[in-house]
Amino acid sequence: MFENETNIFICKHPLIKHKISYLRDKNTGTNEFRKLVEEIAMLEGYDALADLPTEDVEIETPIEKCMTPMVKGPKLAVVPILRAGLGMVSGILALTPSAKVGHIGMYRNEETHEPVPYYCKLPEKIDERTIVVVDPMLATGGSAVDAIDQIKKQGGKKIKFLCIIAAPEGVKKLHEKHPDVQIYIGNLDRELNENAYICPGLGDAGDRIFGTK
Repeated sequence: MFENETNIFICKHPLIKHKISYLRDKNTGTNEFRKLVEEIAMLEGYDALADLPTEDVEIETPIEKCMTPMVKGPKLAVVPILRAGLGMVSGILALTPSAKVGHIGMYRNEETHEPVPYYCKLPEKIDERTIVVVDPMLATGGSAVDAIDQIKKQGGKKIKFLCIIAAPEGVKKLHEKHPDVQIYIGNLDRELNENAYICPGLGDAGDRIFGTK
């Protein structure tokens, strides 16, 4: 499923799969869970950012001057979907420390399972930046679609979405609504249950990252 779809990338790296297995374990504690989310985000980000534009600049080594590539233009923007997305930000920043960070706040209506937006703050020059939207879980796809809608309304163009676990229903919805957005998935799970939770999943990512219930 989705293997031949343009802009959908399902990770096959054994280290990511290994770390996701620890995330799934209900006995994995908050501290370890948080570290694993950060590590997985960094590994996914390494692949997702392989197409960043570069330009040659002149520097002086201890031996001589040379032309060497550096990332071109306004730096990356990382936009977590609050609150669980915050757990992935440090992993991306480990790769690109000068990236700007925006925030989009949403919560899920427990009756309708639909996202309710309450906050959006994006870096300046968002139209010129490569934007990485992060959220550990892509379940129904509602939050991801709404977040990207808000980013596009403010001028964002080159957008990537990174998640750790996804349900087929969410991937389908996001891809249909925003086919131009590259979707990077750590693992594609089986389905959503009647409460719109991913199965087998890993529970509520926000609660497990922040130690709340």
